[in-house]
Amino acid sequence: MPTDLWAPYTPDEKQPWDLRRVVHLHRRAAFAGTWDELQRDLKDGPEKAVARLVKGTANLQTGHEFYATAALLFDAAQTQGEIGRLKAGWFYRFLFGPHPLLEKLTLLWHDHFATANAKVDDVTLMRRQNDTLRKHATGKFADLLNAAVREPALLIYLDAQTNRKGRANENLGRELLELFTLGVGHYSEADVKGAARALTGWSVEESQFVEVAERHDDGEKTILGQTSKFNGTNLLELLLKQPAIAERIVGKLAQQFFGVNGLSADAAQQLAAGLRERDLNIGWAVETILKSKLFFDAANIRNRVLGPVEFVVGTARLLELFDPAPSTLAMADWSARIGQDLFDPPNVGGWPTGKNWIHSRSLIARSNYAAALVAGPNSGRSEPYDPAALSKKHGFGTKPNDLLTYHHRLLFGSDPSAETMTRLGGAAPRPMVTALLSSPNAQLG
Repeated sequence: MPTDLWAPYTPDEKQPWDLRRVVHLHRRAAFAGTWDELQRDLKDGPEKAVARLVKGTANLQTGHEFYATAALLFDAAQTQGEIGRLKAGWFYRFLFGPHPLLEKLTLLWHDHFATANAKVDDVTLMRRQNDTLRKHATGKFADLLNAAVREPALLIYLDAQTNRKGRANENLGRELLELFTLGVGHYSEADVKGAARALTGWSVEESQFVEVAERHDDGEKTILGQTSKFNGTNLLELLLKQPAIAERIVGKLAQQFFGVNGLSADAAQQLAAGLRERDLNIGWAVETILKSKLFFDAANIRNRVLGPVEFVVGTARLLELFDPAPSTLAMADWSARIGQDLFDPPNVGGWPTGKNWIHSRSLIARSNYAAALVAGPNSGRSEPYDPAALSKKHGFGTKPNDLLTYHHRLLFGSDPSAETMTRLGGAAPRPMVTALLSSPNAQLG
């Protein structure tokens, strides 16, 4: 196997550090960059740009009051028992937070340990799970796994409370093996049954994780070729030793940071090997990806469909709609219309990905959101977007072709083609911006 598949990216004539790659970085590792953020990173180079994202200092508009406001929004949602307000609180973090990479990874793990409030019906538990995923999003996978599978929201969602000696419920055991750790093909049905027995007694009482001894099956079980009186803790320890778990983590990260063709088998295996050597350190893997030549390769640019949350937040961010900002309640609603309803994934497998995001209904919803955001009221803003004002602010002209050039560079990191100039150059400013945001290319990041 080649040894340099994850070699760091060093700009050269073939792969220059240009605006297109800066836009790419902010689309994949954040929720799109504002013009000032893009220009700052273009000037400073890839090493500093990636470091800011990893450290959580990339966003320029975050105010000193962010953390207090974010906590207040989550607290209010919990106190009022309103899941819609919890969704809005998370969109506030997406839009204004200083650490977009952390929020993206929290969203990734929300999809991985998928839990729906439609069944859990407890905002406090959903908020608690969200806090837990954020806390461990970039740490060691052992810590994330141990915390995530003990979350009351997840246990309720997977019917753990009905899993007891003599009447094993396989929901949690099956998803633990299939989705959370090993993946299909790395376990047998007998392993699922053994895992379910090991997890008997795991339950929720008074909104807390408990192990009920009298419900636990303390007999011998054979799981993945090993026989022991496994309990839940022993089971997790066994799973974390399996080579396949690193491959599963790499698959999830590839889903976020790579496009249609994903990673080559050799690259995935090499990254998985590195993860195993580093005790499944998620942060190391993410940083390795973002610094790599593979990540910035031309073949990996603009080949990944933006998820609804990414599209909704990124569109507002790149247009600098911060004051007044769109209603985060409205943003959450638009994301749900496009296909991603936070805290309510369609099933335990999470949301669809890639091309599955794109169909006639979702494309119409994306176009309608772009129009609503530019117009103002239907996105919860008191005023419409002013394309000329933003273009002028950043040193561009206000003539139609100037506006088109500025917005095209902002969205795609490149100048519009002659065909695009002919088609949109004469359009009124707001319809032109709406058309750009609704274009097929704008759905890719």
